[in-house]
Amino acid sequence: MTANAPLRVLIVDDEAPARNRIRDLLADCAFQMPLEIAGEAENGRSALAMLPECGADVVLLDIRMPEMDGLEVAQHLQKLDEPPAVIFTTAYDAYALKAFEVHAVDYLLKPIRLGRLFEALSHVRTVTPLRLDVLRELKPEARTHLSVNERGRIHLIPVAAIAFLKAELKYVTVRTAEREFLIEESLAKLEQEFLGRFVRVHRNCLVAKEAIEGFERATAPDGEGHWVVVMKNIAEKLAVSRRQQHIVREFGKIL
Repeated sequence: MTANAPLRVLIVDDEAPARNRIRDLLADCAFQMPLEIAGEAENGRSALAMLPECGADVVLLDIRMPEMDGLEVAQHLQKLDEPPAVIFTTAYDAYALKAFEVHAVDYLLKPIRLGRLFEALSHVRTVTPLRLDVLRELKPEARTHLSVNERGRIHLIPVAAIAFLKAELKYVTVRTAEREFLIEESLAKLEQEFLGRFVRVHRNCLVAKEAIEGFERATAPDGEGHWVVVMKNIAEKLAVSRRQQHIVREFGKIL
């Protein structure tokens, strides 16, 4: 985002009338400042897919959208090497808006006014970048997706499709039936965020309850017997630690 180049704006809102209004307001702003509409998206998934090509400097991002809300979209945006600035558009209540102000997160209250939009865009080049910890504080609910940056693109991983999460050094391996991904997140924080969906089978491994086919006995190289998790649609079997053996009794699926 250079000082003299036109500001490229991506509009993200699930309602067509809202996108139309923002487009008209941006056209009015363009009389006073150099800007271009980089594109429009009707949901968060489309916005994340568009960003590598559209080269947006700033995203006008609606918060209340189906499937994936704007606060979660903003978290995934932070995986980009150079994430765009984000200005939320919202009809949130006073409590939520106060939280935005405390953390210096920019927002436009619907119905959006021309003067307020112009002011927000005028300051966007100097605004402090969003921090991931702030976004997670603003959205305490569990995400619907995890994400990774693959060659400059955000790849979304539906949480419902994850079979297990396994900590390895500073990374966590995310395993689905199709493939695996590496993310830089804390296994302990993932366990807390998705409490109830995953069960800990080992100090370094969480398994989705829905992915468990059952448990069977196996023999370690030292000859000691232990339990392993047998999963649906995945050949790999995961060791159950001695401390976590109670889950075998709880699930009661001995093969």
